[in-house]
Amino acid sequence: MSRAVAVTVLVWVASMGCAESTATPGAAASDTLSLGADLPVEVASVPPDTGADAPTDTAGAATDTGADVPEVTAPATDWRTDGPFPVGHAELLLTDAARKRTLRVTLWYPAAESARAAADAGMGLADFYPAGSTERATLTGLLAKAPACVRTRTRSALDAAPAATGSWPVVAFSHCHTCVRFESTTVVERLASHGIAVIAPDHTGNTVFEGLTGTSAAISTDFLQTRTDDMKFVLDTVLDAKSASVPAALRGKFDATRVGALGHSFGGVTTGKLAMDDPRPKAAMALAVPMAQPLIPGVDLAKIHVPVAFVLAQEDHAITEFGNGLIRQNFADANPPAWLVEIADAGHHSVADIAGLAPDFMDGCGQGKRNGDQSAFAYLDNAVARAVTARVVGAFFGMTLLGQTTAAEALLAKEPAGVVTTGERK
Repeated sequence: MSRAVAVTVLVWVASMGCAESTATPGAAASDTLSLGADLPVEVASVPPDTGADAPTDTAGAATDTGADVPEVTAPATDWRTDGPFPVGHAELLLTDAARKRTLRVTLWYPAAESARAAADAGMGLADFYPAGSTERATLTGLLAKAPACVRTRTRSALDAAPAATGSWPVVAFSHCHTCVRFESTTVVERLASHGIAVIAPDHTGNTVFEGLTGTSAAISTDFLQTRTDDMKFVLDTVLDAKSASVPAALRGKFDATRVGALGHSFGGVTTGKLAMDDPRPKAAMALAVPMAQPLIPGVDLAKIHVPVAFVLAQEDHAITEFGNGLIRQNFADANPPAWLVEIADAGHHSVADIAGLAPDFMDGCGQGKRNGDQSAFAYLDNAVARAVTARVVGAFFGMTLLGQTTAAEALLAKEPAGVVTTGERK
């Protein structure tokens, strides 16, 4: 690696590991993480953000990578809206005895119609932790001060009866650095309402609570492996039809042949590592991060032979335009099929429900400054950003896990006009 590129990577390390934002709601913020106008020429090969649609590349169509999207096996679905099922969720506390590691885990799933009213009422985010716990008290305090960017309530019912629909595909979700397992409830509820279950652990030692106290595990190759092993462990548990750790009503409901992987930020790198090392995921998607990049070596796109997709936030100050360039390069380098969705005026946390919840999550909430010329702007409305993310994530897994080839239209739709651009490599 050249000295110039190394300097750029160090700037990126600072942005991801120390402060994932420079914005404050309602006021323009100074961007101390900008790469600056004097960026060394060696980085110029990273594709710039031109505002043009990402190209459709069909050059790989003749190459058999073993990653073909399944034929249609399910009816067409409108991924722009929630599906026919109310959403249930279960809370698990799992201990991996081999690693002496305990994880809080949430499992979302399609629920019976009898759960509709409870799901519509939902619950507050603090209720994901036990009454009297330090975590609940901390979250209650954060939510009391949270700006309007934050989605503070779910639309799911705890311990609801499951829908009587046979087995379900399951997506394993990995949260961002110093975040929480329920950071993207809009996305997971969209999936579960259409019949795709989601399992997500808190990566113990790397949650918002450690982030607030300055005790979090660092972004590193070692902790990438820890996170990947967390994801393998929760999949082992939920796919075991006899596991006593899974509620009896849900045992045997998860289809081991239809597994997906999804992650945000550090979780997206975790997703790439999982897809590379574990044969179970049949599709992998990263939000606001390149799977393969120099900050956390360990993911080799050439070794991922399943469909992949990337969501890029064009005004992401956590990974900066350098990181966004790497996402575009990941899209170009990945074994096809591959998809890229770019969202204008979106920040690092625009794709999640917790933008603005804590100081490190402000990138995507309120006012900011652009990555390039540092001009002031307002981030994309959070409800709009979440809706776009839920649509494209749902459509991607609808194609790859439910076999809905018609879902490609929703994945590639440039909606809203002027906000979303898309690319596809077949």
